[in-house]
Amino acid sequence: MGDTPPQPARTAIVTDSTASLTPDEAASLGVTVVPLEVVISGHTGLDVVEVSSERVATALAGSEPVSTSRPAPARFMAAYDRALQEGAGEVVSVHLSGELSGTVDAARLAARESSIPVTVIDSRQVGLGVGFAVLTAVGMAQSGAGAQQIAAEVTRICADTSMLFYVDTLEYLRRGGRIGAASAFLGSVLAVKPLLEVTDGHIAPVEKIRTSARALARLEDLSVTRAGTGPVRLGVHHLAAPDRAEKVRDSLAGRLPDASPILVRELGAVIGAHVGPGVVAVAVAPH
Repeated sequence: MGDTPPQPARTAIVTDSTASLTPDEAASLGVTVVPLEVVISGHTGLDVVEVSSERVATALAGSEPVSTSRPAPARFMAAYDRALQEGAGEVVSVHLSGELSGTVDAARLAARESSIPVTVIDSRQVGLGVGFAVLTAVGMAQSGAGAQQIAAEVTRICADTSMLFYVDTLEYLRRGGRIGAASAFLGSVLAVKPLLEVTDGHIAPVEKIRTSARALARLEDLSVTRAGTGPVRLGVHHLAAPDRAEKVRDSLAGRLPDASPILVRELGAVIGAHVGPGVVAVAVAPH
């Protein structure tokens, strides 16, 4: 009998804390999550690990100063080294939009010095727009796909993903410098409820609507349109607005009965800090 051919080394998946994977999910999937940092009133903590969504919502409501920062490259280096030590042959590292954070740049810096080959992907997305891409990457890696094949599919999915969101106010995006083209709405911010989306990694305006109820109804309509008739993953985000999120989830489930089970996730402290309490967002990704 001939020798059994060697099995290719597995591809490890790394992401960051804005991907909205729960710690249990990440552990069960074998995904390493590198946390961003949140600074509240001068005190720095790790997103999700040390600073909760509730804490940042309270801080924002109380007008405490809140800011965020990317992970140090050393955190990514440690994640990549651990993947090597655990037997991986290569790493795919998927991160939130480089237009909104320097996180992907930190990952690239670490990848250049890493002892294991690392393919870094700028998802051009946020929240579950990143998280759904990570789920695809995990499934492909478990099936034996290599880094380049995974990267090509993840990049395609991210480009075809819609992230639409309603905010009570643009003030938090303005403070954080992430408002981009949506600044066109600022002049009438008190008179409208804005709908926004992530377009090629940037925050872009969609529509101005007079009331929150109409804005949320329009958010649902746009999400259904973006979902189309093919298989999709759907997720609803919120910050300190669980009732709103559940209502949107229930409506979408009724209108899109063939979609995968719709996730409801409170935004982590980092993304929440930039959009503020009351936000509701919908991620629609190919499945």
